[in-house]
Amino acid sequence: MSDPPRKETDVARRIRARALARGHGPVDIAQEIHEQCGPLFGTSRIKAHRLAHGVALSDIVAQVKALYEVDGKPAPRLGETLLSAYESGYKRPGPEYLHYLCSVYRVEPDALDYQSPCICGRGHAVRPGGASVPQPREPERRPAQAPDALVGAIVPRAGERPWVTVNDLRGPDRAEGPLTIDVGEEDIVLRRTLLQLLAGAGVALDGQFLGAVDNLRRKMDDTLVGATVSPTMLDQWEETTYGYGQQYQATPSLRMLCDVLLDFSEVRRMCDKRQPVELQERLCRIAAQLSGLSGLIMINLGDHRLARSFFRTARTAADETGDRQLRAWVTVRESLVPMYYGDPREALHLARKAQDLAGRTPGVAGAMAPAVEARALGMLAMRGRGDAAPSARRALVRGRSVFDQLSKADTSDLVYGFTDRQMAFYEGDTFTSLGDHKHGDEVLSHALTLYSPTDRVDLTLVRLDRAMCKLHAGHPDAALTAGQEAILDLPAEHRSDILVHRARQIGAAVAAKHGDMPALKDFNEALAGPWVMSPTQSRPSVPPAEQV
Repeated sequence: MSDPPRKETDVARRIRARALARGHGPVDIAQEIHEQCGPLFGTSRIKAHRLAHGVALSDIVAQVKALYEVDGKPAPRLGETLLSAYESGYKRPGPEYLHYLCSVYRVEPDALDYQSPCICGRGHAVRPGGASVPQPREPERRPAQAPDALVGAIVPRAGERPWVTVNDLRGPDRAEGPLTIDVGEEDIVLRRTLLQLLAGAGVALDGQFLGAVDNLRRKMDDTLVGATVSPTMLDQWEETTYGYGQQYQATPSLRMLCDVLLDFSEVRRMCDKRQPVELQERLCRIAAQLSGLSGLIMINLGDHRLARSFFRTARTAADETGDRQLRAWVTVRESLVPMYYGDPREALHLARKAQDLAGRTPGVAGAMAPAVEARALGMLAMRGRGDAAPSARRALVRGRSVFDQLSKADTSDLVYGFTDRQMAFYEGDTFTSLGDHKHGDEVLSHALTLYSPTDRVDLTLVRLDRAMCKLHAGHPDAALTAGQEAILDLPAEHRSDILVHRARQIGAAVAAKHGDMPALKDFNEALAGPWVMSPTQSRPSVPPAEQV
């Protein structure tokens, strides 16, 4: 008898050889490898499946890339290092990579130790007693592969599948909800919407989608007041959460909302059980940040009711952390809702409340709140409040003073920080509201040089503010032209309802000052194109919200 194997791969190789001799398939072999190697070497389920196939990391990477090529997608950035991190538990695959890994191993996500369903909404698992590998779609057919071969065929039509999918068991109406896994109806709605967006299909916000969004937020509320994750997993979630700050401006709002809420749903499930105090605090911080980000996106989509609801959830989560700076961040972001959809006096109140929460310690909210206060006072000055103008200028000085003390990390994040281009935007907007169009245009022109082309929403808002400056300077035709160009330069999926309303405000101001000009008709017709809007608002005449 030879000595027992001492390496993980040696043990797995022996298990696989014996199992193949008994006629077992890859799924059973993977289970046996996990049961025997897990206690000895910490072998994860996803790694057990690769060992069950007897292949190297490079083979799995090549198979995934081949599937991307078959689907007509650009080659993924998946490499051996990232796949090894998945197998070691240091990282978790995103929804798209998880889908392709499930396709390769021909299993459902739970077999790889991931509880969420696959983004495709279809089954990957082989039916017991059925062929190990489904035949590819017509007209191309290939010989069936051996039980332990890698799988890569695209999922065929229902009549050609030798296995049962979750959807087959659920029936023709997927909207009835999940079968046995712990996934809510809102997850299904969000994943379906994300798939449609990935496929390039037009998606309209409807009652079912917004109901799912609000239901998810309510579940988080229930979980927060009722709450086993590792520090490594929380590191990954924090990295993901801050990553959204880099994608926020460049990604269409509806697509971003789907991505954020799918992660938000996963965090909610992690909160279902109480964690150790230090982990629970970090988890609540992530929940507060994702909920606040969702509120900002709902502002951009034009639904102020859901925006307020998400900020309310964010406050609940932030209160659990005891972090005054986080609570101040949520409050100052929430102040944007009444500033655009309600009374600027309420925005003024929330901005000052955020300053009280921030205290004297220089922070993001301490710099942003005076700037929001200045903008709200500028709006009140336009309505005839006499003392608002000097107060607004003093608020800008206070905000700039705190801003100059922020760290580089705080001034480089568009969502969880407050950047120099945002500060310039706030200053220019305030001067414009105060009627100082010359100074406002100078500051806004400077702001334009700070924004990158991918900062689409803020960049468009700055251009629309400059168009308003042209109107104040007595050039209505130039204002209409600048406003029209700002909207039409945006891709259709970035023309959110709130931006179009901001542009229409320019048209309304031109009509009020100069009557029905010939250029006004062309301007209004140009704004009749497609944009993303909330169905709860049928093109109401409301002020714009800012993506910040």
